[in-house]
Amino acid sequence: MTYRFEFRLIARKFLRSLTTSHGNWDIRESIILRLIDAAGREGWGEIPPISWFGSETLPQALDFCHQLPQEITQEIIFSIPDALPACQFGFESAWEGLGTGDWGQGDKGTRGQGDIPITNYPLPITHYPLPISALLPAGEAALNTWQKLWEEGYRTFKWKIAVDAIANELKIFHLLIDSLPASTKLRLDANAGLSYQEAELWLENGDKFPEKMEFLEQPLAVTEFEAMLQLSNRYQTAIALDESVATLSQLHAAYQQGWRDIFVIKPAIAGSPSRLRQFCKQHNIDAVFSSVFETAIGRYAALKLAAELSQPNRAVGFGINHLLKKEEETWLQRLWQNL
Repeated sequence: MTYRFEFRLIARKFLRSLTTSHGNWDIRESIILRLIDAAGREGWGEIPPISWFGSETLPQALDFCHQLPQEITQEIIFSIPDALPACQFGFESAWEGLGTGDWGQGDKGTRGQGDIPITNYPLPITHYPLPISALLPAGEAALNTWQKLWEEGYRTFKWKIAVDAIANELKIFHLLIDSLPASTKLRLDANAGLSYQEAELWLENGDKFPEKMEFLEQPLAVTEFEAMLQLSNRYQTAIALDESVATLSQLHAAYQQGWRDIFVIKPAIAGSPSRLRQFCKQHNIDAVFSSVFETAIGRYAALKLAAELSQPNRAVGFGINHLLKKEEETWLQRLWQNL
């Protein structure tokens, strides 16, 4: 069977720069794609690369889309090379969605022939089938942000570290951990920005708060896998791999090398959804599914995987709606109006 293929490049602004150890991020670009079968049924997908996280670059994804014919086959979709994991996710998600009309609770009654599926995101937190972790801003701003998110229903928070001097961040950490309610879980995300000694210091401090401290995410560089494996055996605070397991090939490699702590999985850049399902079900890993600031289209496909494969005690990292401008429905409709 062949499918008509169309795509558009889109860009959205963060409300303010997202600060990580990799630098500041101001604009989120991705590719929205649509497949249409012979019966006129549609499947939507998104390609949201993050090259510094291990996926292809946006120009590489665009080049791939441009070189495809206007009609493609299932064989083309499932032969996308592993070097293009975000493309694998986008095309396979669109293929899986062909004709299902399965776009969640938010779009009932909003979809007409040729219309983009509108999902009315962000949905209230209680509408999701899984608990959601909210991302706090880096630095002192986290101290004035968590209360509003708590009132919205979030009970797990992630805070970016390794963006300032460790002494300053530890002071903020203690203020934050003391102010959070007892039932809260806190995740620290270093984005591979710590030294071994700094990671030890964070883990020592985390061990003082076992009820609230859920895990330290990617403390060291991807090249320091053995050091992180060693740290995971020395401290009570769990370590979660993130950049080290960004793609399916990295997931396989980390598991084969003995990693049995937490895996953070970003479905939108991990690669083929079908092969990701197979890996997670075969190995029953402790997985935390996480966003890459995709649109409603990519987010829905990623959350479907998370609902199917997540451990029931792990909040998924999709609490990011408060960080992007609330213009999604407007531009999603405008994107395809001239087709």
